[in-house]
Amino acid sequence: MFWNMVKGTIYEINGPVVKVRDVKGFSISELVKVGNEKLIGEVIGIDGESTVIQVYEATAGLKPGEPVVGEGMPLSVTLAPGIISGIFDGIERPLDIIAEKTGAFIARGVDVEQLDMEKKWDAHITVKAGDKVTGGTVIAEVQESVLIMHKAMIPPGVEGTVAEAKPDGGYTICEPIITVKTAGGELLEIPMLQKWPIRQGRPYAVRRAIEKLLVTGQRVIDTLFPIAKGGTAAIPGSFGTGKTMTQHQLAKWCDADIIVYIGCGERGNEMTQVLEDFTKLIDPKSGRPLMERTIIIANTSNMPVAAREASIYTGITFAEYYRDMGYDVAIMADSTSRWAEALREISGRLEEMPAEEGFPAYLPSRLAQFYERAGLVDNLNGSKGSVSIIGAVSPQGGDFSEPVTQNTKRFIRCFWSLDRSLAYSRHYPAIGWIASYSEYFDELESWYEQNVGEEFPKCRARFIGLLQEESDLMEIVKLIGSDVLPDSQRLTLEIARVIRVGYLQQNAFHKDDTYVPLEKQYRMMQVILHLYDEAKKLVDLSMPISRLRDTGIFEKLIAIKYDVTNDRLEKLEEYDREIDSICGQLKQEYQS
Repeated sequence: MFWNMVKGTIYEINGPVVKVRDVKGFSISELVKVGNEKLIGEVIGIDGESTVIQVYEATAGLKPGEPVVGEGMPLSVTLAPGIISGIFDGIERPLDIIAEKTGAFIARGVDVEQLDMEKKWDAHITVKAGDKVTGGTVIAEVQESVLIMHKAMIPPGVEGTVAEAKPDGGYTICEPIITVKTAGGELLEIPMLQKWPIRQGRPYAVRRAIEKLLVTGQRVIDTLFPIAKGGTAAIPGSFGTGKTMTQHQLAKWCDADIIVYIGCGERGNEMTQVLEDFTKLIDPKSGRPLMERTIIIANTSNMPVAAREASIYTGITFAEYYRDMGYDVAIMADSTSRWAEALREISGRLEEMPAEEGFPAYLPSRLAQFYERAGLVDNLNGSKGSVSIIGAVSPQGGDFSEPVTQNTKRFIRCFWSLDRSLAYSRHYPAIGWIASYSEYFDELESWYEQNVGEEFPKCRARFIGLLQEESDLMEIVKLIGSDVLPDSQRLTLEIARVIRVGYLQQNAFHKDDTYVPLEKQYRMMQVILHLYDEAKKLVDLSMPISRLRDTGIFEKLIAIKYDVTNDRLEKLEEYDREIDSICGQLKQEYQS
């Protein structure tokens, strides 16, 4: 509970941190309006004499003596139809509306509604008088976009009987559509709109164990390092290794129902590219614009640092809201390093004791609070939904031992390590197969066997083994060259090259390679391993590997990703037959 509105005056300003002295009545996390321009702020500290506030807008020109007024509620977002396709700043202010009011730059103290309060939405009311309702009960359905049916719900904590339900028709998000009579006899008018504190996770009935793959169509992810629906993953990498492009591919192709993209502290030109690309992209599954199932939060590096800190909480609250409707939601946070830098700057202003590399001592707990809000759950209304979090990490100089990367690894179960050498050699996605890992595969193994193929886990294990063996052999090759290796090990190097170039490397601009269905991934693995098995038989007969290399079969398998279209997988059987034919002829020639 929050007290009634309180008013005080500023006595100290330190960047985004403002202090109010000798005023009691403010509460932690309370939303406040700061100064004559009514800048948005949040109470983050209270001691016996002063109240500490972080301001989400630029504080230049703010003076001691200006008023600070409490709003009597926590920093919250508005949840209602109109979020999908929206582009917001870190505290849910619509950037298109701000641009109309202030131009290209966000003016201080600009007062805009978080969502359109005047637009009428065609609502189908799903309850009637006399129905029992509790938190999460769906009371209306609104076609928010062509792809997303918005389900307006009873706010958590409200329970009772429907006393009155409006007929189907057009309503604004703040018009009451039903009236609920509580057990105490109180009548509550319920609109489609909810307010929810961004730092508080939304409740659910049961958190479920991981059970289904988040299909991305990216072979190195789906095959080697999968992420489950409701899972967490991190993409760490230095500048230029493809973090943002990898997240773009995942946003476009993963089989989540809704995408929440959080540009947290990214460069302005990079965020501009995101906004331009996403508004033009076509959703490959529906043929509709991708923005019809996407929410973008744009908080660039030159925006106020405190709003950057709030942006990821705004995004995760959006995701939980749509999860409560029964949707699978994927969050792309780019990047959590910039968010951690915002924490560090604010912590320094507060004169807190710094921990490693100047980051605050509570960095691990804040990362945990974010990533732990992912999960696959049974909702309060009986539906099932999930929130999957994929966070980019930008360690300075590519140093994965720095605090943000190391602490992130404590709270995620899927680690896609971007390799600078792969990126510089134009191998994308540049996910290194030695340093990366996924802890989800064991839980998903039965899912793969039932939905893709019984041999999928074994094929994957063999791929990983061959790549690991190649890595070990390359240490020898770098010292003395490959010519001294026996043919069995040279075969391993050849097959590993086919795996690296023909399987793990993927072309985002090729129509059949940008997204690869799981069935094709499985069959490609089988063909490559079939060549390895047949070639190994020849090598065991002491046939030089150069004879097999001269047939061109290795290069032909590398080209499978382009030559076999995603709708003609039966063509892969021709490759099996060709391998049998070539190896059979070589065996016959060698034995004769």
